[in-house]
Amino acid sequence: MLAAVGVDRNGNKHVLGLEHAATENAAAAEDLLTGLVERGVSTEKNMLFVLDGSKALRRAVRRVFGDVPVQRCRAHKLRNVLDRLPKEERDQAKAAIRAAWRLEGKDGQARLEKLAQWYESDWPGAAASLREGVEECFTINRLGLPPSLQRCLATTNIVESPNAGVRQRTRRVTRWKDAAMVQRWAAAAFLDTEKGFRKIMGYKDLWMLDAVLNPTAATQSKVA
Repeated sequence: MLAAVGVDRNGNKHVLGLEHAATENAAAAEDLLTGLVERGVSTEKNMLFVLDGSKALRRAVRRVFGDVPVQRCRAHKLRNVLDRLPKEERDQAKAAIRAAWRLEGKDGQARLEKLAQWYESDWPGAAASLREGVEECFTINRLGLPPSLQRCLATTNIVESPNAGVRQRTRRVTRWKDAAMVQRWAAAAFLDTEKGFRKIMGYKDLWMLDAVLNPTAATQSKVA
């Protein structure tokens, strides 16, 4: 199941949509996002999308919402790089990558490029994984968001927590009859999980994200 979870300006999380498909299914990813628009999610106001490494989902965001800022999940990125390194190299790599993410976007990318060059001869897979989509790993840095929001928006944890709730509520099901059953159970589990949602960390600073993404609207509001 593909799931979309949104956060409003007050920091409340909402399950926005579900689609029965795999992450790399391009048509399904586009159907999921198109469905959000049909149910009222605006394409005229800029939003920050936090995604895993799915290329199909990234293309769908561009097709449906246009050239909006996208933050690549750092947890997925880190795991992908470390999986391509020998165990004795992983702790040092983890420390170096996390340190780079704390820098300004341009400086952080330069540090990761040097690290990729270091890995290139012995572990080319790790070097390629580190470079792939690296610019979008620094979107929250370039937006100038405060640490309170960077910590929350750097990963897809906002949706991973609801996913965990769904898994917990459906774990006793041993036989799925068909796709319709999967969709019904997933939808019911997400709605039940939603009842326990808490505000995201740093929610008091979300006005800063809104002001950065939609400066014209913020100016008009101030004038009014």
